[in-house]
Amino acid sequence: MPYYVFKITNPTPILKNLEYLESFEVYKDARNFTRAQRATVPIDGAITFKLVHAVTQLGAEELLMEKRPETVTMEWEK
Repeated sequence: MPYYVFKITNPTPILKNLEYLESFEVYKDARNFTRAQRATVPIDGAITFKLVHAVTQLGAEELLMEKRPETVTMEWEK
């Protein structure tokens, strides 16, 4: 399964814009490319780069777009 790299912008808190950048067969190459892309944008910006391991590009996009439940911090974890 290949590794897909996406550029994600959040124009609103609800909406995510995904831009496919590149895919890699080797994790190390994908990781280095993603790190290089992250170094080009300011830290406080609304642009992020994500690396996803999926069967297809569509599957990777679906994984990035799914809403995950927020984690609940228990009293003893604070």
